[in-house]
Amino acid sequence: MNNQTYNQIVSFIWGIADDCLRDVYVRGKYRDVILPMTVIRRLDAVLEPTKDAVLQMKKSLDEAGVINQTDALCSVAGQSFCNTSPFTLKDLKSRAKQQQLKADFIAYLDGFSPNVQEILEKFKFRNQIDTMIDADILGAVIEKFVSPTINLSPKPILDDKDDVKIPGLDNHTMGVIFEELIRRFNEENNEEAGEHFTPRDVVELMADITFLPIADKIKNAPYLVYDGACGTGGMLTIADERLHQLAKEYNKEINTYLYGQEINPETYAITKADLLIKGESLQDDNVAFGSTLSNDGYPTLNFDFMLSNPPYGKSWKTDLERLGGKSDISDPRFVVSHNGETELKMIPRSNDGQMLFLANKLSKMKHDTELGSRIVEVHNGSSLFTGDAGQGESNLRRYIIENDWLEAIIALPPNMFYNTPITTYIWVVTNRKAEHRQGKVQLIDATSYKKLLRKNLGNKNCELTPEIRKQISDILINFEESEYSKIYDNEEFGYHKITVERPLRLSVNLSQENIDNFAEICKQEKDPVLSKMVKLVAGKWGYITFNNFNQFVIELNAAAKELNDKLPVKRLTLIRNYLAQVDESAEKVIKKVYKNGKTDANPLYGKFTQMVEGKQCVVEFEADTSLRDTEEIPLLYKGGIEQFFQEEVLPFSSDAWIDESKTQIGYEISFTKCFYKPVQLRTLNEIAADIKEIENETEDLLQNIIGGK
Repeated sequence: MNNQTYNQIVSFIWGIADDCLRDVYVRGKYRDVILPMTVIRRLDAVLEPTKDAVLQMKKSLDEAGVINQTDALCSVAGQSFCNTSPFTLKDLKSRAKQQQLKADFIAYLDGFSPNVQEILEKFKFRNQIDTMIDADILGAVIEKFVSPTINLSPKPILDDKDDVKIPGLDNHTMGVIFEELIRRFNEENNEEAGEHFTPRDVVELMADITFLPIADKIKNAPYLVYDGACGTGGMLTIADERLHQLAKEYNKEINTYLYGQEINPETYAITKADLLIKGESLQDDNVAFGSTLSNDGYPTLNFDFMLSNPPYGKSWKTDLERLGGKSDISDPRFVVSHNGETELKMIPRSNDGQMLFLANKLSKMKHDTELGSRIVEVHNGSSLFTGDAGQGESNLRRYIIENDWLEAIIALPPNMFYNTPITTYIWVVTNRKAEHRQGKVQLIDATSYKKLLRKNLGNKNCELTPEIRKQISDILINFEESEYSKIYDNEEFGYHKITVERPLRLSVNLSQENIDNFAEICKQEKDPVLSKMVKLVAGKWGYITFNNFNQFVIELNAAAKELNDKLPVKRLTLIRNYLAQVDESAEKVIKKVYKNGKTDANPLYGKFTQMVEGKQCVVEFEADTSLRDTEEIPLLYKGGIEQFFQEEVLPFSSDAWIDESKTQIGYEISFTKCFYKPVQLRTLNEIAADIKEIENETEDLLQNIIGGK
C-alpha cells in the first residue's frame, strides 16, 4: 500500500470523529469510539465473504443440538473467529429507529466468538453504545465505517473488470493506521507518546539483522519469536514473514510460534485482532496482557528470536514497587550471579525502565541449541552511557559484554520514528557469536543511511529503503572496518572506577579563648569532666596548638586516667567538632593501627608503615571526605590500576591511596568518540588574511565617518 492510500484511510477515519462525534464527545474521548469501531469494521470486512455459509452452518448445528459450535463455525468462516449474528455492519446502517438499531447492534456484537469478546472488553466499547444511541449518532458512525470509498479488508476491492479498485490492507499497515490514530489522539490530549511504534522500514531492518546473519543455519524445526513490548504486534508479524521467506529460500520447513506481551489494553486488543485476522488462533493465545516488568507473561519459556522497541524515558516506579522496591528486588531477571558476584543488580533509575526489557530477554535466551538466541532491540542513546560504574545500567552493559553477547550496535538516522526526533540505536545481542566475532563488538554508524520523505509522518521525515536496509545488513554481515563500521575488543568499553582518598589532617588550638568557649559547650552537654581533661592538657603544654591530633588524643587519655575517667567516642566527637580544625600542615590522623604483623604495608591501598608509641606499625589513616576523588581507568590501561595510580595520581598527591573496597567495574559506549571526525583547522595564513580584510573594512568605515563630518 502506498503512502497516499494510507493517508486517505487515516484522514477518512479521523474525519469520522470530527463529523459524527464532535458535539457528543470531548476530543480526548474520540478514541473510545474510533479505535474499537475500526477493529470491528476490520473484523466485519474479513468475515463478509463467508457470512451466509456461517449462518447456514449455525442453523444446521442448532438443529442437530450441538452446543460447542465455535470451532466448526470458525472453520467455515476460514478465520480464527466468527460472528453468528444475522447481521453485518452494512445491514445495520439502514435502521431508522434508534432502539431497534441498539438491539440489533448489541446482537451483532454478541454474535462474535469469545476471542473477539475479550477484545471488545479491553476496549470497554459497550459502555459507549447508550451514549451514541442517546445522541442519535450510532447509525451515522456505522454508515461512515462501511463507506465504499475505503477498504479495511486484507483483500482488495475489484472493479467490474477484476482490476484492483482499492488495495487491501495487510496486518502491519493496519497496525500503522492504528498507531497513527493513537498518536493523533495522544497529541490531542497533550500526552507523552510513551508507546513507541516502530515504522515498518525499521522493523524490516530489524528482521533482516535478526535472521540474515544466521540464515544458512536455519533447520527444519520450530522457532519461538518473542516481543515483550509488542504494541499492535507488527514486529512479530514482520519477523514471522521474514523468517518464513528465508526458510523457503533455503528449502527448509519451519513452524513459528509468536509470543508477545502488552500493557496497554487498547493496543493489546488491536494485537489480538491482528493475529485473529492473520488466522492464527493458537498465536492469539500467546499474547499476554499486563506489565512485562512486574508480571512476566512467560516466566518459564525461552525463545530463539526476540525483537522489541520498548518504551524509553518512561517511569517504571509502579513496577518497581510491585517487585518489592529497589533495595528488596530479587527477580532473577534483574539480579544475577556474574563473575563471582552473587547479586549483580541490573536495576536502572526509576524514571526510565527501557533496559529492563533487555534484561528480561537475556533471561529468556536458549543456551542448549546450535543457534542459541538472537535479540534485536531498539533503545535511545542513554542506554549506551547512563549509569555510573556499579549502577544498574552499567551493570547490565557489563553483564552483556563480559559474557561476550554483544554482537553490534547500529545508530539509526534521527527523525526515523513517528513520535520522537532523537537518534535511536539497535542493539544486536546473541549467545552464539560467530567465531571471528568472538571477543569483539561492532559499532555501525548508519545515521546517514536514509531517504527523505516527501511529507513528514509525525516526527518521521526519512525512511530506510530496501536498498539502504541491504547496505546496513551487509555492513553487519561483512564485519569489516570502514568509515561507518568500527570493531573493538570487548574490554575497550570497560573501566575501573577507583576512589582516591587523601588523609585527614587536624590541628587543635588550645588557646585560652578556645578553652573557655569549649568549657561552655561542655556545660551545655552536661560533661564538665571533659572540660577538665582539656584544661589539664592545655596547662601541661602551655596552651599551644597541637599539629598532631594523634598525640593530642594520647595526652587526653592520660588526662582521663588521671581523673579516673575515660575518653569514649562521644567525647572525642565533641572535641573534633569544637576544638579541632582541618590543617594542611598538620599530621595525618590515624584511624587504625595493626600491631604484631597482622597485615602487610601497601601504601597504594592505604596501609602505611609508621612509628606508633615507639614501635614500627602498619597504620590506616582517616580519609578527608572533602578531598575524596574518583578516577576512571580503562581496563586496557597498560599496567592496570596500580600503574595508572603511580603515573597519574601520586605525582600530584603523594599522600593519596586507593580505597579498594569502593573499586567498581563500569562499561559505557560512546558513539561520538568512536566515530569522531576532527575538524580541519584553518591555517595561520587564512586567519591572517581574514584579520587583514577586517582591518581594511574598519579603516574604510572610519574614513567614511570622518569624511561625513
